[in-house]
Amino acid sequence: MWEYTDKVQEHFINPKNVGELDKPSGTGEVGSLACGDALKLTIQVDDKGIITDAKFKTFGCASAIASSSVLTEIIKGMHIDEAAKLTNQQIADALGGLPKEKMHCSVMGREALEAAIADYRGVILPMAQGNVVCECFGVTDLEIIRAIRESNLRSVEDITNFTKAGGGCGRCEDKLREILQQTVQAMAAEKASQPKAQRLTTLQKIKKIEDVIEREILPTLKKDGGGIELIDVDGDIVTVSLRGACSRCQSSLTTLKDYVEKKLREQVSETLIVEEAR
Repeated sequence: MWEYTDKVQEHFINPKNVGELDKPSGTGEVGSLACGDALKLTIQVDDKGIITDAKFKTFGCASAIASSSVLTEIIKGMHIDEAAKLTNQQIADALGGLPKEKMHCSVMGREALEAAIADYRGVILPMAQGNVVCECFGVTDLEIIRAIRESNLRSVEDITNFTKAGGGCGRCEDKLREILQQTVQAMAAEKASQPKAQRLTTLQKIKKIEDVIEREILPTLKKDGGGIELIDVDGDIVTVSLRGACSRCQSSLTTLKDYVEKKLREQVSETLIVEEAR
């Protein structure tokens, strides 16, 4: 059995916003019944660009239903431009995390949202113009490259977990391995060509950590009745205290490592280690 968080179970057992809007501003459909997962997302956008309503219909597992449900809750009230920046990791984080084998469900949610926004704007998504690599699940090379770059994938198994490519007959594994190698090499070359970042002073590091916590981490945790407080920064050791629901949650370690630490490493320093105050 998969180890699902309480949030995943809640959205699976009591999904929000199930159905289809009568006259939607945009519609996004991804996957197919033949592939095992399918999602239809409809959104309503007002004249100010605010998503006022969203509904979904999905065919798939508990993770697919939960990801679709929480997605509709996230985007309602968002400006369309803000919603366009939503990542699959944010969807997974809103559920308290997903098993790595089920991350493709959060990706499917993100793709359905992008398709609905593209429909609203009257444009064609670049991903639809890519070359199909995985015939079983209709995954293109552009989708695979994007997943590798955004989620720092490093194996064919990772690619399958995030995109389902290679999860059928397996005949595309060699092509997936080739795309992975080429993309990782390109990313390394891009990183090597970038100017070295200046070392942060202790004060600069603390200010950046405080900013990320206040601007991104705390608002997300508050949505679930939780919170976080920065206690200390000693070199690369960041000590925090989880508050509210987060302090009592069985997934607190996952929250610290897979969300808080990951965010701080992405936006402050790759060497940071987050620990909870004793």
